[in-house]
Amino acid sequence: MAEDEKDQPFASSDDLKARWPDLPDTKLADTLLSDASQLIRDTCPGWAHASDATLIAIACAMVKRAMIAGSDNAGLSSTQETTGPFSQTLTYSNPTGDLYLTRTEKQRLGQGRQRAFSISMETGTTVGQP
Repeated sequence: MAEDEKDQPFASSDDLKARWPDLPDTKLADTLLSDASQLIRDTCPGWAHASDATLIAIACAMVKRAMIAGSDNAGLSSTQETTGPFSQTLTYSNPTGDLYLTRTEKQRLGQGRQRAFSISMETGTTVGQP
């Protein structure tokens, strides 16, 4: 990967718009896509082995989760309504709009996979990949 490409976002606001037609703010989306891409690089060393399609999909999913926080009911993890004295409770799954990777996304990026290997007690060399 060229030096100028290593800091480029994995996806663009056009990629996000294709997955989320009601994208409210493309400028914010581009900034968050850059942040999400860097978060992937920082936390998942195996990201370089993932396909471009996987990186685009995961970065877009991360940004959508962050952008829907509080904007409408899509970010709700629970809701409660009472008809009696008129009460309503809403709970957002990501109330602060944080960027994060789900367990499945981490697995897609090769993070957290178990690997088997052995170490020779005689020579100290490894067989397999540690």
